[in-house]
Amino acid sequence: MKNIALIGYRATGKTTVAKELASRLPGWNWVDADVEIERAAGKTIAQIFQQSGESGFRDLESTVTAELLLRAQTIIATGGGVVIRPENRERLKQNAFVVWLQASAETIYNRMYSDETTATRRPALTDSAPYEEIIKMLNMRKSWYEQTADVSVDTDALAAEQIADWIIQQYKAQTSE
Repeated sequence: MKNIALIGYRATGKTTVAKELASRLPGWNWVDADVEIERAAGKTIAQIFQQSGESGFRDLESTVTAELLLRAQTIIATGGGVVIRPENRERLKQNAFVVWLQASAETIYNRMYSDETTATRRPALTDSAPYEEIIKMLNMRKSWYEQTADVSVDTDALAAEQIADWIIQQYKAQTSE
């Protein structure tokens, strides 16, 4: 039985949906990859970026992702940039049913800046203003998300419960073939 990996940009609902899925799938656990990266490093993602740069963070992200994919019956809320590296895309495709959670740039911006932890835990990735950065990153990563995902769902107007129900239907349909 394949794990379920949720991919997508920040604030598309990966952690919220992972929790909801785990509550609906008996015997399944969920994990937030960013939390596991912070645990492994003993520091926040912002601190990792500050001390080791993006490449140091991406190295750790790849290692943690590979380890998480070895678990059984696990829903993995991945980091938004996990798809940047080809080896991560390949591992995800081979070892999980991959769901791309999408949201508009407006929704992402509003969710990010209503979350008090955004500024302390998530570093800016470009020198652009926040909204422009979101658009730039979404455009840059879109083809990687598409290549990696088995299915995708727009989270703009759906509740986590609705998304979880839909994912379970898709998972059962595609893993029973």
